[in-house]
Amino acid sequence: MGALPNKKTTRARKGRRLSSPAYRLRALNPARCPRCRTAKRPHAACPGCGYYRGRQVTV
Repeated sequence: MGALPNKKTTRARKGRRLSSPAYRLRALNPARCPRCRTAKRPHAACPGCGYYRGRQVTV
């Protein structure tokens, strides 16, 4: 068997650990579509016009 904890992790200690920046959701940095200037996710096709890197990839 592996190692077991010797003491119980309290709610306060657990909450302090889970509220650290490593566990938080990060805000997305939207990029601008060069074709239609709407906000889109970086490295993804534009939801407005359907273009990615100068080519139409969605209809």
